Amino acid sequence: MPLPIEDYALIGDRGTAALVGSDGSIDWLCLPRFDSPACFAALLGTEENGRWLLAPADEVTSTRRRYVDGTALLETTFTTADGELVLLDVMPTGDGRADVVRRLTCTQGRVRVRHDWRVRTDYGRVRPWVSREQAHDEDVVVAVAGPDKLVLRGPRLPRGREGHHFDEFDLAAGEEMTFSMTWVRSWRDVPAPLGLTERIRATTDHQRAWSERAPDDVPHAALVQRSLLTLMLMTHEETGGIVAAPTTSLPEDFGGERNWDYRYCWLRDAALTLESLLGAGYDEEALGWRRWLLRAVAGDPADLQIMYTVDGGRELPERELGHLAGYAGSRPVRIGNGAVSQRQNDVLGEVMIALDLARRAGLEETGNSWSLQRALVDELADHWDEPDNGLWEIRGPQRHFTHSRVMVWVAFDRAVRAVEDHGLPGPVERWRALRDRVRQEVLDKGYDAERGTFTQHYDTREVDASLLVIPLVGFLPGDDPRVLGTIEAVQQDLLRDGLLLRYRTSSGVDGLSGHEHPFLACSFWLVSALAVAGRRAEAGALFDRLCGLANDVGLLSEEYDADGGRMAGNFPQAFSHLALVQAALALRGTQDGPATADDDRALT
Repeated sequence: MPLPIEDYALIGDRGTAALVGSDGSIDWLCLPRFDSPACFAALLGTEENGRWLLAPADEVTSTRRRYVDGTALLETTFTTADGELVLLDVMPTGDGRADVVRRLTCTQGRVRVRHDWRVRTDYGRVRPWVSREQAHDEDVVVAVAGPDKLVLRGPRLPRGREGHHFDEFDLAAGEEMTFSMTWVRSWRDVPAPLGLTERIRATTDHQRAWSERAPDDVPHAALVQRSLLTLMLMTHEETGGIVAAPTTSLPEDFGGERNWDYRYCWLRDAALTLESLLGAGYDEEALGWRRWLLRAVAGDPADLQIMYTVDGGRELPERELGHLAGYAGSRPVRIGNGAVSQRQNDVLGEVMIALDLARRAGLEETGNSWSLQRALVDELADHWDEPDNGLWEIRGPQRHFTHSRVMVWVAFDRAVRAVEDHGLPGPVERWRALRDRVRQEVLDKGYDAERGTFTQHYDTREVDASLLVIPLVGFLPGDDPRVLGTIEAVQQDLLRDGLLLRYRTSSGVDGLSGHEHPFLACSFWLVSALAVAGRRAEAGALFDRLCGLANDVGLLSEEYDADGGRMAGNFPQAFSHLALVQAALALRGTQDGPATADDDRALT
């Protein structure tokens, strides 16, 4: 059985990422890219679907984990009756390779170690052919299947059966062993060994340089730093694409069907990530993301998608993997995402916020960049009043979701700002008129005056946590009575054990069976909304509680099961971490009273 979701930690090389369990097993790894097929897929099945275990063979009496300060180098310390073993896991960055390095050090006594390298390509379905070879004057173990070749190096490489390499050995105090695995195309020669000391040092230096730029004048600054580094690890170094999560099909409803593939680049999530980075002072990172955006959406503005592959590709059809049992029996296991064809009118608003913040941060606008934004806004101007599937990718009927309409207003508003504040060319009178028209429509049709709250969509009295962004994007001030009423209604209807649901699934709006747990990003939105409403003490208390839900190495999943005291959904989730950063920025300072747009760029 896979471990609880919160018992995993992330390592990555900005090309892909692995989940390492507290038991020393890598149970999930896609190579060579986030959205490639997995070669270790025990997370969604069993050990027979692939894993890489390095851990004590005898009973472990205690386990401690930490990231080496300011880095993504994971250190796991196992204590047994006879000794202590430290496992260091790292994926070196910046060398254009796909390597996993695992170093064992016995620090006390003597420890017997179990090594289980069980490779299964194509999401745990294909057992490769494993052989022992001589390459570069050393023995290596090579696993080959179809396009994939995985090369295992280390001081002990006994023969194993097909796709399964098992060994046990002893380490005494002061002894050390290092193993590495490298992915390469199967028709390529075995690559030369990695300069481990040099590459690990370079990786450490790069990650610490990133972490040192994190703001230290915010609450839970260490967790903010970890969130920013986690967001960096989920950004593809070569293409600039930002994935929503490195995993697929970790369930929102244990044992249910709410299992989705998040290993792709949502325009919304990427834009929100960029907003968090800009708000935290990572201004130059906007350039790489803007380049990715321009490549991904190039073409007819009418063909804009809500998500793309890591390299900007448009094809990610959804299908089910019947050979995997699913995490905790949660089926189906899905790869690809059928929501790619949905209409989500809020997306352009998020993109325009991010690009507006980039301009305000001093990133020079290029002709192509502004031409693309202008074309996208003009396309929206022709279709802005159409219903959509909304922020939550509702698989039921399309609706006029209030959050979507607010973000349509945002798209026109930021386009107007570009002309008025930055002197860029565009039909500002038309955009200004549409902005005013959309705003009035939202106030007329998206607001329930009797209850004093905005509603999920125009045909319901239900609320939705996404309504909390209304003051955060500048649609209304944080202390407007309509905003305060919405905060109260959202808390009344959606709070579960002090955490927020996205919406009430019992309404049937999403067309799916089952339920889900509180969505962490929504609770962080509540922190930000309370902060801009002037309720800083309440916001700070909630932020403290939410930060306490992070696991022992500072990572958050998509949702949290308060009853079970466990994480749910894909992990780690960019949405949760970026919302944490935004909430921390909203809480800068301790004074009461509503925040203004000048208090922090991340709020506007």
